[in-house]
Amino acid sequence: MTERDEPLPTPMPTLPPSDPLNPRNHRSSVALARASLFKFVVLLTGVFVLGGCMLAYLARDLDRVEEVESEFYTLKAVRSLEKSLSATIKDYAFWGDSYKNLHLHVDTDWAFVRQNIGPTLYSDFGFEGLFVVNDADATVYAVTEGNLTTVDAAQWLGPSMSQILARAREGAEKETPTTAYIQVNGVPALVAAAAITPGTDPTVVPDDRAPSVLIFVTLLTDAKLAALGKDYGVGALHVATPDELGHASVLALGQDGEAGALHWIPPKPGERLLMLGLPWVCVAGLLVCLMAWAILRRTTASAKSLDDSYASLQRSQIALATSEARFRDVVEASSDWVWEIDDQGRFTYLSERFEAVTGLSRDGWAGASMDDLLGTEMGTVSQWLAIPDRKPEISIQCRYADARGQARITRLSARQMKGAGFRGTATDVTEEVEARRRIEFLSQHDALTGLPNRVRLQEFLDGKLKATPTAQHPLVMLSLDLDRFKPVNDLLGHAAGDTVLNEVSRRLSDCVRHGDLVARVGGDEFVLILTDVEGPEEVEALCQRLIGSIEHPVLLNEQEVFVSASIGIAMAPTDAREAAELLRYADIALYEAKASGRSTWRFYAGDMNARIIERRRLESDLRFAIKHGELRLHFQPRYRIADGHMVGAEALVRWQHPVRGLIAPDTFIPIAEETGLIIPLSDWVIATACSQAATWPAHLFVSINLSPAEFKRGQVSLRVQKILEASGLEPSRVELEITEGVMLEDAAGALEVMRSLKRLGVRIAMDDFGTGYSSLSYLRTFPFDGLKIDRSFLTRLGESEDDQSIVKAIIGLGRALSLTVTAEGIETAEHLALLKAVACDEGQGYYLSKPLNMSDFTSLLGQGSPVDSDC
Repeated sequence: MTERDEPLPTPMPTLPPSDPLNPRNHRSSVALARASLFKFVVLLTGVFVLGGCMLAYLARDLDRVEEVESEFYTLKAVRSLEKSLSATIKDYAFWGDSYKNLHLHVDTDWAFVRQNIGPTLYSDFGFEGLFVVNDADATVYAVTEGNLTTVDAAQWLGPSMSQILARAREGAEKETPTTAYIQVNGVPALVAAAAITPGTDPTVVPDDRAPSVLIFVTLLTDAKLAALGKDYGVGALHVATPDELGHASVLALGQDGEAGALHWIPPKPGERLLMLGLPWVCVAGLLVCLMAWAILRRTTASAKSLDDSYASLQRSQIALATSEARFRDVVEASSDWVWEIDDQGRFTYLSERFEAVTGLSRDGWAGASMDDLLGTEMGTVSQWLAIPDRKPEISIQCRYADARGQARITRLSARQMKGAGFRGTATDVTEEVEARRRIEFLSQHDALTGLPNRVRLQEFLDGKLKATPTAQHPLVMLSLDLDRFKPVNDLLGHAAGDTVLNEVSRRLSDCVRHGDLVARVGGDEFVLILTDVEGPEEVEALCQRLIGSIEHPVLLNEQEVFVSASIGIAMAPTDAREAAELLRYADIALYEAKASGRSTWRFYAGDMNARIIERRRLESDLRFAIKHGELRLHFQPRYRIADGHMVGAEALVRWQHPVRGLIAPDTFIPIAEETGLIIPLSDWVIATACSQAATWPAHLFVSINLSPAEFKRGQVSLRVQKILEASGLEPSRVELEITEGVMLEDAAGALEVMRSLKRLGVRIAMDDFGTGYSSLSYLRTFPFDGLKIDRSFLTRLGESEDDQSIVKAIIGLGRALSLTVTAEGIETAEHLALLKAVACDEGQGYYLSKPLNMSDFTSLLGQGSPVDSDC
């Protein structure tokens, strides 16, 4: 307001002597104002101190909760490591081959050289120590850090060795391993020990000696602990130093911490909260102090002039109202709502945040009982408040219904007021509680399908087995694996695969009863536990129902997807009484079901285990054979039918087993494809064939079969290129035979690999043409140089006119596409004559020549005579 706008002065009214605004009493007014201001500042200071204390309490509570959670997950991580080590040692200790080669006698070649129990345990699992201790407690086999040594196990285990050996032998009958924590050269280590037993191998006869003991030792280095902590969300997990032992977040290892201790750094959300909240509280306090200083100045100025007393009083009132409003804003900005109750438990005060958080009316609940709004699982709130000597910092979770009738959870804290009644805060923790429940649910259930996972399956199975099922009322386990599921993921994507898995999970759950369990234990692997089953007939009926339900098409974006399932069945107590054995036997039966053609089921039988053991032994022998030169290469000549001259030979691999004799490829090639041995096996075949062909006359080529399994794994062209460079053989003298199965699964990828092979200069032929889904598009799109007519057409060539027509059509097709046509399986002179009549290019078979070993084939090349082209 300018000087012109100022109102004219009015006469000062006459005030009574008792009025504080009377000039005569201005000194008393100043003193009263100062006293009131002092009380106000003290009150605000108390409020800010209370707010700071509440903030510090909340921060401390958050840090405490995080510390408890991190301790829980650290303990869970350590127990998971113990379970993993126990499961690993069981696979090696309770094995008939281990019993024969490490107990009955010690075969270092079997254990270390063949890598059955040797350096791979260090490279794959990180076991720094591996020992076998015989019945006289002497170390007979030792591998440390992947190297074969003569170290005594007692040097690693120390005084704990005798106790570990005793506990391991006690578990021999039930095939139960033992674990313990010790120190090895000052580093904590986890030791697993188990008595070596024949397991379920029927071919092993146990002796009367005390069992030998297999011992695995893994050092708990900081690197391992850091990786373990990362998997379980525990920060900076490491071996505790002496300075850290007296602090929190320490987990002792072994009895009384004799093996050391682990230390970790839990998250500190409370500290972050204090760092964010305390500055704002301090800023608010500073603002209040500045306001008080301003008010004090104005109050002092009012004492100097009664003319300004009314204006000073008004400004003081405005400043006071502003301060109170600011205080209310600070309180209401909090996520909590504040309450007060009298000694009867009725609400006497509810902050404005009450309506914002709960949606309920403050006026509607004023004077109402707190017990009518809030309830606990341990009684009423009044009972909790009445607990003698209750610590004020302890809070309690309560439930209430919000304005929409939905259940909410709040954390209630309370302090008794002077006189009677209580005052406190309520914090809504519904989302936090739901998150914890979700975490607990996910720890026992599959995140994708919602079905129980391995953890829940183990708990359920243990509980049912403790009930001791009988032969009349067995416990039935179904191990189910989806057939034809991998192409869904590969061709349609993982999202489509997830949809199929969810639909299959729903169908499986619909097929079982309420008391049964359906669990997902792997990508497309499920386990069903059935109770109160009357007999095998009921189980077979359920299996038929399950397969029938799964085989119904799944609709994905208007496209029908078909999958099926194979099922393995094991029953307790007929087959096994332990959960681990029941799972293993069900998996063995599942393997038999898949081997029987899939989309079927098989009950576990004792001879299945024997076949698995036999296959495992054959796999081990094959691995040894590839490395130690037991493979042999035979060559079957291929002749030009028009003039009978040899044009090349097909390389065929054989296995000269030292005990079983000559083994055909039909026996060991599938094993090599399943175990990944097909790559080194194929490399040996290609390298041997090329080096041998390099010594042949320049007009002869060598034909080599490629497995679909190795073709899909990539780097085929790179491997072939390296072998050609090493052998010096011209690429044009190499023909690679592939089946059309390679193109069916991944046509685009197969085309790229074949083009890279053609860039090397080799020839490519389609093997077994006509037996699958061969199409003209394959021959026209893919860079083939030739095709081979399958032998099945030649066996009936003289009997069936249809087969003759098919052979003529294939030859005509090859000629139209400029492809060399080769006939396999020429067994008679009639076959040769018919093929010559239809102008087939090349042929091979027993009538022309059987497969020959290298020396016989070299002798045949020396003769240099063609076969009789007039036959």
